Parts: sequence; structure tokens; C-alpha cells
Amino acid sequence: MTKTQMLRAVFAFCLLTLYSLHTPPSAFAAEAPQSTDSPDADTYANLADILQDEQARERLILDLRALSAGETPELPATNAEDEIERVSPARQIADSTRELAEDFVSQSAAAVEAVADLASGDADLDINELLGTVSNLLIVMAATIGLFLVLRLMLRPLFAAFNRWALNDAGRSAMLRKSVAVTGAALLDVLAIALAFVAGYVVALFVLGSAGEMDIHQSLFLNAFLLIEIFKALIRGLFASRDDGLRMLPLSAEQAAYWNAWLARLSGFIGYGILFLVPLASAILAPAVGRLVAFIVMLLAFLYALAIIMQNKVTVSQELLLRAGNSDLAFNRVLLTMLAKCWYLVAIVYFAALALVTVARPEDALPFMLAASLQTLVAIGVGLFISVVLSQLISRGFHLPEETQARFPMLETRLNSFLPTIMKVVRFAILIIVAGFVADAWGLFDLMAWFASEAGARTLGTIVSVAIIIVLAMVVWIGLASWIEQRLNPSAGAREASARERTLLTIFRNAVAITIIVMTAMIVLSEIGINIGPLIAGAGVLGLAIGFGAQKLVQDIITGVFIQLENAINAGDVVSAAGITGTAEKLTIRSLGIRDLSGTYHLIPFSSVDTVANYMREFAYHVGEYGVAYREDIDDVIVRLREAFDELMADPEHKANILAELEVHGVTALADSSVNIRVRIKTVPGAQWGVGRAYNRLVKYHLDAAGIEIPFPHMTLYFGEDKEGKAPPAPIVIQSGRTEDNQGSVPELDDKRANTNAKEGEDYDEPD
Repeated sequence: MTKTQMLRAVFAFCLLTLYSLHTPPSAFAAEAPQSTDSPDADTYANLADILQDEQARERLILDLRALSAGETPELPATNAEDEIERVSPARQIADSTRELAEDFVSQSAAAVEAVADLASGDADLDINELLGTVSNLLIVMAATIGLFLVLRLMLRPLFAAFNRWALNDAGRSAMLRKSVAVTGAALLDVLAIALAFVAGYVVALFVLGSAGEMDIHQSLFLNAFLLIEIFKALIRGLFASRDDGLRMLPLSAEQAAYWNAWLARLSGFIGYGILFLVPLASAILAPAVGRLVAFIVMLLAFLYALAIIMQNKVTVSQELLLRAGNSDLAFNRVLLTMLAKCWYLVAIVYFAALALVTVARPEDALPFMLAASLQTLVAIGVGLFISVVLSQLISRGFHLPEETQARFPMLETRLNSFLPTIMKVVRFAILIIVAGFVADAWGLFDLMAWFASEAGARTLGTIVSVAIIIVLAMVVWIGLASWIEQRLNPSAGAREASARERTLLTIFRNAVAITIIVMTAMIVLSEIGINIGPLIAGAGVLGLAIGFGAQKLVQDIITGVFIQLENAINAGDVVSAAGITGTAEKLTIRSLGIRDLSGTYHLIPFSSVDTVANYMREFAYHVGEYGVAYREDIDDVIVRLREAFDELMADPEHKANILAELEVHGVTALADSSVNIRVRIKTVPGAQWGVGRAYNRLVKYHLDAAGIEIPFPHMTLYFGEDKEGKAPPAPIVIQSGRTEDNQGSVPELDDKRANTNAKEGEDYDEPD
């Protein structure tokens, strides 16, 4: 559909709406044929249908009682609606256009005739009375408008003060300060209008009138002044071309001045023309002249508005698209993009409807349009104000006291994480409420009647109940999560939780989250009227099907539950499970995450875990088995092993991890090339590998110093021999080397010898 076709369709729709509003229901009822024949079969059938229908029967009873009281029954509005439905839309548009054209021609002819009579002197008009009326009217107009301008000038310093206060840097409360300043300036503006209006009434009643009486023409002007100037004050509050701090719309001073002047001129021209000039012409000259004046006023206003709209079509669209691209919210981007594409069509339709309705029904159309427009602007403005203020308040976030943060380190972050979702819900609710008020303003939806109806009360009750349920669920979740966090936080003042408690509390937190989500969803669905019985039954059947089809998953969960109940594995333990040894980093209800010595992360389902070896329970042992040559003295070897342990205990770092004295088990085996002696060192869990490495290092030093041989593989070289049994000489080169100290003394250990860099709890050995 092209733009021209769209405008034509809009114009036809406006004509159809005018026709349906302008034509009273009685006209349609009058056109309905009245049958005078005697009752026949159809009549009896209709009577039976009426008696069968409860609403029709009640309506018939009311009509009969009205007839018995001598009253005329009211014709049901459904007759006209049914008649309209039986007429095609094209026929309705044609009839409406024809009636409007005929009415306009007749009114124009009557207006020309009235003006001709006035020019020829045939009209019954007292010139002296007219001059007196006009002079008094001009005095009231001058007094009212002059006082209003003087008051505006006197209040200018207060407007400037509000502007400076709003522009002061207030951090996050800048928007709140600006809103308060705009509200104060608007109240001052309305106060100036009210004082000028009262002053005009005083002048009209006590200065110009006689015995407190007022001329109707003066009253027309004062009422028009009050309505139009309040509307213009609202426009000034939105644009505020002279005060940057009081401007609600994000426009530059030049743009604000342009749109403020354009809208003020247009609203003043239409308002004073229809509310004052048209009734004045109708009263002084003739009603037909008033209609002609209304047509001229609205035609000029529409042409002027159309020119301004088309002149700024591209500029406004580009500005809206730019703001849509800079918006952080997807909803705002979509709304601004749609508005950029069709804003001018909406504006053209609005002014076209305003012109057509005003010409067709000048007595009540403009007040209705002004009231609807004012209510629309107020609803949108209040909605934007509340949304902006809430955004400013919520953007600050929750700031808990330091003591509370120390006890619950994640509580502030958790509370602030809900704010974006809450803001989205609040904005959506504001949008729905604003849309309801706008629809109510234009008569599309009776908001107050809906609130008072059963459906409205039920809907509001459901919304409130759902909101309370969700808030309670959030409070329960925050409370439980905070309690778990406090139990896991050693700095909260409570005793430090064990590894088992940390694991179980973590799993419990996940289970509680899932439970709260499922229960809340079920309760909300039940509250909004959805029967959750079939859902629960379906969930049971689905669970049974999953139980048969996912036996491995069920086995994972059941095995995981029992492993946790038996305290077999905790996060941070070094374990062997499913043939993999490493640190247990993550435990869920169905799987175990292990990171091995090389840094590889293994995710093992509990169904694959048959045996769990935990190296981190209560205490641990370093078991060392050392082989020496057969020629060595066993008792001397044991002495050297004890000396190595004594030196190990001299290190404070290792002494803190050793729980008992050295256990010497003695000779455990007479092997092929060595005599094996076993010792054992009791350590804290997780320190056995570091202690064992340090002890092995010292054992090597002490055995070497004592000249005790630790057997290692030997190689025998055979150079061969001839048939006579003689071997050729071997090419041996003797090089000078280090002489060995065979005195049996233990040399002093070098303080600068290398040490390992392994830290306790960061590495471990593979089990045997």
C-alpha cells in the first residue's frame, strides 16, 4: 500500500467514524419497517426466542412496565448497530460523505446569506450594542492577557532559580531534582494563568457588568483562555525553550524553541478560533456563519500542520532512529524505530480527525479532542516521569552496611542482580497503564468501568496475587541463599564449615533454587486460572518415562546422593575415582569434576564410580621403602634413616605437618640386589607427598655421607678371548677424578643446595 492509498484509507475511516457518531440511534430505528399485519408463525417464533433468552425476556418485561406507566420504551442501541452492520462499509462512507457535503453546502449558503443581510443592513443587529459588547470584550481580553504577561515576567526570576537548581550537579539524583524543578515551574505557570483568569472575571463582573452580571461573550473568552493557556503551559513544561534545566524532552534549545512556538501557535489558533471565535460569530451573526468560520479555522490549521509535519518528516525520523540506536533497552529501540517510520502518519491522522470532527460537530468536538489530547499528554508525561525517577532510584542499587556485607558478602550483589528484571517489569506495567489511560481518553476503552467490573477486579486481583507470590519466592530464595552464604563464610563470626558441609550446602542451594522455581511456576499458573492438575499428572508420567529411558541418569543421581551422605568426597579433596586421581573441584548431584596432576579436567558421572579412594581424611602416611647393598650394616642404615628424620623435624615448615615420630618397620624383603627397609611418617592429610619428597632428599644425603650403597643396575663389559684363552688388552684410559671420602664421617650439608618449589596442597603423587 502506497502512502497516498494509506492516507485515503485513513480519510475514509475518519468519515465513517464521524457518520457513526453523528447519526443518532433513533434515526436507524425510525427507518426500520413497522409491520401492521396480524401475528403469524414468525411472530410466534420470535416471541418464543425472546422468552427463551434471559436478557431479552428481562428487556421485554421492562418495556411492558414502561408502557403500563405511560412511558415510551427506550429503543435498544443494538438495533442501530445491527442496521449499520447490514450496510456495507463502502455504502456507509458514501452516505457519510454525501451528508457532510450537503450539510456543508447548505450551511455555507446560509452563512453567505447572513453576511449579505448584514452588509445590506437587513439583519436585525444593533450597531451601538455591538460596539459596546466588542469594547467591553476587548477590555476583558486586555486585562486578562496583560496581567498574565506581567505575572509571567514577575515569575521569571523564580523560573531561573528553578533552572539553576535543576542544573546543579547532584550525581545520581540529578533527574529527581530536575523533575521537582519542572513540577514547581509548572505550578507557578498554572498559578499565573489562574490569577489572570480570576482577574478577568473580576473585571467582567464588577467593573464592566451590572449587578454582578457577565456578558456571555466575555465568559466564552475567559473559559477559552483558561483551557488554551493550561494546554500551552503543558507544552512549555515539555519543551522549556529558555531553560535547559526545566526541559523534559532531550532536545537542544533551538529545537525546543521551534517546536514550542509551532505547537503554541497552532493550539492557540485552533483553541481561540473554535472555543471563542466560532461561538461569538454564531451568537452575533448566525449559527451558519459560525460553522463557516469553524471550517475556515480548521482548514487553515490542518494545512499549516500538514506543512510543518512534511517539512520535518525526515529530520524527526533521523533523530528518532539515532536515539533508537543509542538506547540500551531492546524495547525502547523497537518502539523508537516504529515511531520513526510512522510518526508523521499518526500526526496527519490526528489533525485530520480533529478538523473533520470539529467541522461536523463544532459544539462538543473540540472540547472532547482537547480533553483527550490533554489526558494523553498527561498520561504519557506522568508515565515517563515515573519511569525516569524509578530508573534513577534503582540505578543507585542497594548499599548494605559494612557489618552486613561482612556477614553476607554476596547479599548486596544478589539484591542488585534483581534490579534490571524489576525495572523491566515496572516499565512494562507503566506502559500498560499509560496505554489504558490513552485509550480511555479517546473513548476506545472505559478504564474506570473496567476497574469497577467483575473482570477488571478479577484481573487486578490476579496480578496482585501473582506479584505477591513472586516477591515471596524471591524473599525466600534470598533468605536461604544468604543463610547458606553465612554458613560458608568464615568471617561471618560462625565456626568455619567443614568440607562436607560446604559440599552439601552447595548442593542444597541448587536443589532449593530448582524447587522454588518449579513451585512458584505451578502456583502462578494456578493463580491465573490454568488447571495444573493435568500438568502434575503429565509431569508424573513424563518422570516415569524418563526413569525408564534415562536409567543412567537416575543411577547417577542416586549414587551421587549416597556418596554425599556418606561423606566420601568433598570439594578440594584429592581422590581416585573411576581410575583417575586428582583434586575434586566440582560436585553436583550427578557428576564429579576432577583435575589431575597435568591440569586436565575430568567430568565423571557417579554411575561410573565404583570405588572412591580419598587421600584427605583425618591423617595420611608417607611410606618409604629404601634398599641397600647386602654388605651394609642394617642397624647402621636405620640410624642414618633416623638422623634424616631428625633433620626433617628441624624444619618448622615440615614439622607442622608431621603428627608422630618415625615408624621403622624394619627389613621387609631380601630382594635380588638389595635389602629393603621400610619406614612410615604420619602427616596431616594432603601433606604426605611434600613430606615424603623432603625426607627422600635427606635420606639420599645421609646414606651418601655414610658411604652406604644404594644398589642400582650394573653393567658387565666382556671384551672376548681367542682360541688359546687369551683376551686382547682393553683400551682403558684412566682420568683424574674426585676421590671418595671413605672415613665414614658426615660432611656438612651445603646451605645453598637446591630445594623443591612444591607447595603443600598444590601437588600430589600418583598412588601405587
